[in-house]
Amino acid sequence: MKYLRGKCLPIATRWGGGPPEGGWRVKWNRPAAATPPPRYAGSPSPSSTGRQESGFTLVELMVVIVIIGLLATVVVINVMPATDKAAATKAKADVATLEQGVEMYRLNKLRYPSGAEGLKAVSAEGYVKRLPKDPWGNDYLYAAPGRDGRPFDIYSHGADGREGGEGQDADIGNWDS
Repeated sequence: MKYLRGKCLPIATRWGGGPPEGGWRVKWNRPAAATPPPRYAGSPSPSSTGRQESGFTLVELMVVIVIIGLLATVVVINVMPATDKAAATKAKADVATLEQGVEMYRLNKLRYPSGAEGLKAVSAEGYVKRLPKDPWGNDYLYAAPGRDGRPFDIYSHGADGREGGEGQDADIGNWDS
């Protein structure tokens, strides 16, 4: 056994005893009742700190929180316009369905519902199962006669619930198709 000033020293041996590419291993040569293997420079001993340290540092946690925040921001920026677009697409699909119901009403009754009867007449006759609300929670509106010489208009005032507007607040109606 090799000792230097009372400390046990490692002995390097080759795995398998073959050529150098086999690798090296360190074998501690010490007696059964010897002191524990020496600590490497810079590593605190468990007895000096009083307990074994484990866990994450504050800096590591802060870095992870910042990365999660950045990823969440990217997702929100990319998802928000998609929801606005989906709401407008749903409104256009609802208007098209209601328009078909009004046309079926005209084919059976030989007239369009009056402005006073509105879309409730189409629903009451069973051409539409139920009157949907627009994506913003408002009722779809019906006007007979419609603008620009059309026999009727079915429309929603958009996200703001007021006539006119641009972008998300723009009116959506059967004149868009």
